[in-house]
Amino acid sequence: MPWRASYEFEKGAAPQAIRLDYPTLSLKQVYGAITFCLANRKEIERDMAEHRRFEEEIIKAQPPLPPEPQQKLERAREQMLSRRS
Repeated sequence: MPWRASYEFEKGAAPQAIRLDYPTLSLKQVYGAITFCLANRKEIERDMAEHRRFEEEIIKAQPPLPPEPQQKLERAREQMLSRRS
């Protein structure tokens, strides 16, 4: 969560708006996550790159989906992303 809060903050989201996505956190905790990420940017970027490499390895190891389920997943993903915008 901390890096996501920082990413949303850097994209212009107010901490109060970010908190709405994480109702179990206090506003103070959201500010703390943003502060931590901004102070540790290089380490977080390195961790995120490692996480992306790991995800890519997992994806490559999976057999491909048949076309119909793949298309359904892509449509669902597009709908989900359009709701976030």
